[in-house]
Amino acid sequence: MAGRMIDFPANGHTTQGYLATPATGKGPGVLVIQEWWGLVPHIKAVCDRFAAAGFSALAPDMYHGQTASEPDGAGKLFMALNIAQAEKDLAGAAKALAPHSSTAKLGAVGFCMGGQLALFAGTVSDYVGAVVDFYGIHPNVKPDYTKLSGPVLGLFAEKDAFVTPDNAREMERAVKAAGKQVAIHVYPGVDHAFFNDTNTAAYDKVSADDAWNRTLAHFRAHLK
Repeated sequence: MAGRMIDFPANGHTTQGYLATPATGKGPGVLVIQEWWGLVPHIKAVCDRFAAAGFSALAPDMYHGQTASEPDGAGKLFMALNIAQAEKDLAGAAKALAPHSSTAKLGAVGFCMGGQLALFAGTVSDYVGAVVDFYGIHPNVKPDYTKLSGPVLGLFAEKDAFVTPDNAREMERAVKAAGKQVAIHVYPGVDHAFFNDTNTAAYDKVSADDAWNRTLAHFRAHLK
């Protein structure tokens, strides 16, 4: 069930993204936001998994055609991300996904950099009604949690040096202090990027499968 690349408007510009839809043609919409590597095959495969589970999924290309295969290059793209443009791309992606969604509200899920951008999308897009943050990090993305329009699920790793369990709890406290709903789960014994099955050093199938099931349950409960 392969998806396809599409073009969509983003506040005067055109951005690409990978769209995957279910066999039924339309399901609850989910924005899938990339890691620091870019819109690589792994992220497209996540969209396909969502489609197989009955969702419509769109992964916007936040790097506009650029990808990285080693950490130095990924770090440069990560730090060069234009946050104002990212906000426009996320808003455009939400608007482009809406006609493919069977629900008025969309979900947003992201990994690493994308986890923080998923939280950001939940604060800047009226379309987004539920967020899943996989070990999200970006020093220049600072979501205003008072503007969240739906509940947050945070999935983190005990051994993560980039986003420590303490960082996860800080985010949890901040979201609660903003009067919003949040649930955090920290997976024992695993590291950052444990969900990425192409990252053989970090991938943990048991934790990844559990996190996937929690993600599907979160969206099924909150995207009505």
